[in-house]
Amino acid sequence: MKAIVRFMGLVCLLPCLMQAQNGNMYDFTVKTIDGEDFSLAELKGKKVMIVNVASKCGLTPQYEQLQSLYEKYRDTGFVIVGFPANNFGQQEPGTSEEIKAFCTLNYGVTFPMMQKISVKGDDMAPLYRWLTQKSENGKEDSEVTWNFQKFLIDENGNRVKSLPPKTLPLSEEIISWIEE
Repeated sequence: MKAIVRFMGLVCLLPCLMQAQNGNMYDFTVKTIDGEDFSLAELKGKKVMIVNVASKCGLTPQYEQLQSLYEKYRDTGFVIVGFPANNFGQQEPGTSEEIKAFCTLNYGVTFPMMQKISVKGDDMAPLYRWLTQKSENGKEDSEVTWNFQKFLIDENGNRVKSLPPKTLPLSEEIISWIEE
């Protein structure tokens, strides 16, 4: 009888455990900066750093380190995905074409850039809801505090951690994670 009660308890607990994480990054499709659909499932097997970016921010020079990091590790199964966002001080006011031109001309950006989205508030993009809400990602709650916040995603599409905007792309913490 005790075994049946324990079994029933586990059966009742299983749905709660399964809801701890509602999928992973591969469940999302986003738009590239050129307006094309891009399934994040295309990044299966790669470590991914998702960054909300802005062209008129004091942290904008991080684009240089982001590009350097991408060039160094892209052939080892690492990719950076940039999401322009205008949520902080209206520091990304441009169109997709203007943002793309700015990134290319000033920083030689070749890592994947997506269309401008909202990374906080009522109009937050679904991917960023997943990144920031434990009920969605199964890991932890976090808030996007400014431009250039970084989210690390493992090779299985699971959120690993969030890093503050001032964490430089070439920091030892990021490089160690890529190389592990």
